[in-house]
Amino acid sequence: MEWLDPHSGLTRRYQFLYWPATRDVEMFDLKNRRAFLKKTPIPTLAMEDLFLGAVVAVYARQLKVVEFGDAFTEQRFATTRQRAYAVVSEKCAKQLGKTINAFQKSGFSVAAIKMVAGKGTGLALVADGAVEKLRSMLPELEQHFGAECVSVSESVEAAATMEAEFQTAPASCKLDGSTTLCLVKPSAMEHLGLVMDKIVSATDGDGREFVIVGAKTFALDRVAALEFYEVYRGVAPEFSMMVDEITSGAFVALEVAGDGNVVSRFRELAGPVDPEMARAVRPKSLRAAFGFDKVRNAVHCTDLPEDGALETHYFFKILQEA
Repeated sequence: MEWLDPHSGLTRRYQFLYWPATRDVEMFDLKNRRAFLKKTPIPTLAMEDLFLGAVVAVYARQLKVVEFGDAFTEQRFATTRQRAYAVVSEKCAKQLGKTINAFQKSGFSVAAIKMVAGKGTGLALVADGAVEKLRSMLPELEQHFGAECVSVSESVEAAATMEAEFQTAPASCKLDGSTTLCLVKPSAMEHLGLVMDKIVSATDGDGREFVIVGAKTFALDRVAALEFYEVYRGVAPEFSMMVDEITSGAFVALEVAGDGNVVSRFRELAGPVDPEMARAVRPKSLRAAFGFDKVRNAVHCTDLPEDGALETHYFFKILQEA
């Protein structure tokens, strides 16, 4: 595991031990050759969260999985946490949420997503025997979404090549002032496909729809999260917990376009900050459907019309160039 110390700018490396049955974690500081964290239960950390490239949070520290600890672990994870890749074509963008939901219902974790103009949307998918499992799903996917809707990796090597092509391409975005930002928070990532489908399926009283024009996976460190949430400091009593939640793992930023005042319209679709209130006054909203509490409330959305361009620029321009 690696952790970037925000104060010193140094990268710290740890040996990370995990017990799936009890969700216990133990960490050893490799540089100083001493115990860093004694065996401690981390209830929020599951086995499916651990794979190469994953970012997990342990006591507010973002740790990145960079290599296997030994040959046995590498051999075991080579099949049990295998990485495959799928691409949903641009012509099937309306079905993107449904496609992702099909993957998630079949046991895949979405490790990364990136929408690229001219290429479609790339999805890094992790599961036991992911490559063969994904290939076996292709006939069913073609039956539901069309023969040219989804392409999948044929091997582990092909998956790495496909992912590299998407990683180096710029993320799709409009950034023209007519869009708003939606963050599918770490606590709602298991419902990513359903959230995205609900967004593109929603209409208001005038029949106006939303279109997802940008999508990318991010993992914010605490410094970036504090910067992004700065406007809530001293205003939201849950400010510190909000920062903890958004840095607890990977999440997906969506750039959402629509007619009229898209920021206000999308805020209505998101619903009240408190999911309990959302279920009472706006039961069809995103937070009513997928939220747990005022912190784990499924999504962040832009609050003020003048901030729509600022927030989308932050994720799809500033963080891309950082």
